[in-house]
Amino acid sequence: MIAQDASLYLSQDDLFLLAKGDWYKSYEKLGAHPAEKDGRLGYHFAVWAPDVRNVHVIGSFNGWDESAHPLFCSATGGVWEGFVPDIDQGVSYKYLIETATGEKLYKADPYGFWAEVIPETASRTFDIAGYEWGDKRWMAARAKTNHLKRPLNIYEVHLGSWKRHDDGLLGNGASPEKPEDGTGSYLGYDELSDQLVAYVKEMGYSHIELMPVMEHPFDGSWGYQVIGYYAPTSRFGDPKQFKHFIDACHQAGIGVILDWVPGGCCPDAHGLARFNGGKLYEGLIHPTWGTLKFDVARGEVRSFLVSNLLYWIGEYHADGVRMDGVTSMLYLNFGIDEPSRKRFNSRGTEEDDDAIAFVRQCNAVVGRYHPDVMMIAEESTAWPLVTYPPEVGGLGFNYKWDMGWMHDTLHYMQTDFPYRPGNHGLLTFSIMYAFNENFVLALSHDEVVHGKCSLITRQPGDNWRQFAGLRALAFYQMTHPGAKLNFMGNEIGQFIEWRYYEGIEYFLTERFEAHAKHRRFIAELNRFYKEMPALWEFSYTSEGFEWIDPDDKDRSVLTYVRRGEHRKDDVVVLVNMDINAHEDFRMGVPRSGFYEELFNTDDPRFGGSGVFNEGRIASEDVAWNGREDSVVVRVPPLAGIVLKRVAPLPPKKAVRKKRTRASE
Repeated sequence: MIAQDASLYLSQDDLFLLAKGDWYKSYEKLGAHPAEKDGRLGYHFAVWAPDVRNVHVIGSFNGWDESAHPLFCSATGGVWEGFVPDIDQGVSYKYLIETATGEKLYKADPYGFWAEVIPETASRTFDIAGYEWGDKRWMAARAKTNHLKRPLNIYEVHLGSWKRHDDGLLGNGASPEKPEDGTGSYLGYDELSDQLVAYVKEMGYSHIELMPVMEHPFDGSWGYQVIGYYAPTSRFGDPKQFKHFIDACHQAGIGVILDWVPGGCCPDAHGLARFNGGKLYEGLIHPTWGTLKFDVARGEVRSFLVSNLLYWIGEYHADGVRMDGVTSMLYLNFGIDEPSRKRFNSRGTEEDDDAIAFVRQCNAVVGRYHPDVMMIAEESTAWPLVTYPPEVGGLGFNYKWDMGWMHDTLHYMQTDFPYRPGNHGLLTFSIMYAFNENFVLALSHDEVVHGKCSLITRQPGDNWRQFAGLRALAFYQMTHPGAKLNFMGNEIGQFIEWRYYEGIEYFLTERFEAHAKHRRFIAELNRFYKEMPALWEFSYTSEGFEWIDPDDKDRSVLTYVRRGEHRKDDVVVLVNMDINAHEDFRMGVPRSGFYEELFNTDDPRFGGSGVFNEGRIASEDVAWNGREDSVVVRVPPLAGIVLKRVAPLPPKKAVRKKRTRASE
């Protein structure tokens, strides 16, 4: 139903909450909304631009006439509003803002729901209402589920380079000047709703995490230099087609996590930079990335950002949000080494109190209105209590990326085999802090770019050892406490680094058996993880983990127990990070009984050498690793195995004593 124009004007309460930083649905009135006035259909426009001379709406509907459609300023608050009749959906427009000094600025709508396809820079009118969702069952189940007690295995995706059409065109469908630049046009949201969703379901991931889909002008920013915070990028289609993509994910049983970038915006002239001729949305320039850091001390900016967070959750049914660059927000001097440029708070320390309050506000508001939605922090320091509630001094996130685990693990995996005993502590140290926060073990896009090499080329040795090492890495990640995240391409063992301008080399799985077997391995490992409650029921508390032997560094072997809510679900894990296999390897077990091998990364179906433990393995009453019972197993080379107790041992027969004359 089209709103009456009069109902879209900001009330005094709206203006008060906007300025206070507590208007959490500001997108319902600010921006461009379909409306009716005096029987005529059109769009109502509203934009916050204080301390300027005037604001006009210009666009294709009026021939970009700079005087045809003026807006009118509210008595307080600096919001300019007005109705323009006879505008349809999809019309391009901008705000022409004349600053206090007479400078003319041509700005895209900060609250615009859609944008022109790059390199064009205008906003486009769009009615985001009226999409008929088909995910009621998913949303109802989500509301009843504690996500901390469910599998969380995330597939990180950059939509522009997961796959592309094999048509020799540029991403936007244009013909390239040089044939080698034609790496294929993008798949649209509708195609991704079929192809990507089917692939992720087949591979057994629980969630897709999308690198920023908010509109951005530069492909090479990977989406992290946002200019249209309310607009899903038009590279792949329109907003309702993006809703359909998320809907398709939910109907396939796949959750969707969106990357969100509140740490800084793109400095391009048509965006938020110098929106009224001075610093309005922005504070300082980010010293590392060149983006403009938001002035989150300003209420209107907080209303803009918190509303945006709720917009993606409410309008697009996002199941989680990963807040990018949290570290850069928390510290006043992030990226600043020169002492003369450093800033300090009133206590003389480097914490950014305004940013901390903003982060807590974001998490508190999501917790209040959408308690079943995950908030995830990309925070790379030892900042305390990231995943604790604000009322106890925390930041209020549900999860935090474990950058320490990632750095230590990849450092270890790059170590050649003779030197691994000396680096053994890199694998075991993470358990010292594993339960201080709710961690996500992330092998993300950042680990396969900028000369870091792909995950498989970090592995030492020949081709067989590299694939075996990649399997061991994935197995160690999957059996270690914490949620899991892998970037697209990890699952096939792609040798080249990720390139944002071309698709992942999925043809490798068709041409080379080793890549096909590795993808099969990842799919089966994902399914095994989902089927084993011990691997996720206590992922974030010490109840779910117990060392058997963390100190077998000379053989580069780790053994541990993963526990579930029910004792019958407990499993024993062994990881061998060395190329040598071991026969008759004794290890302690939690209790006596018959054990079976449930999973082995050395399976020939995965490209392994086939060192198995077949049949039932009876524990022995031999104390080992500080335990009363132990088993003897075969240990495959550069591989991992999972054992599970499947039955008790038969009762021991009573020993009858011989009668002697003395006993009579």
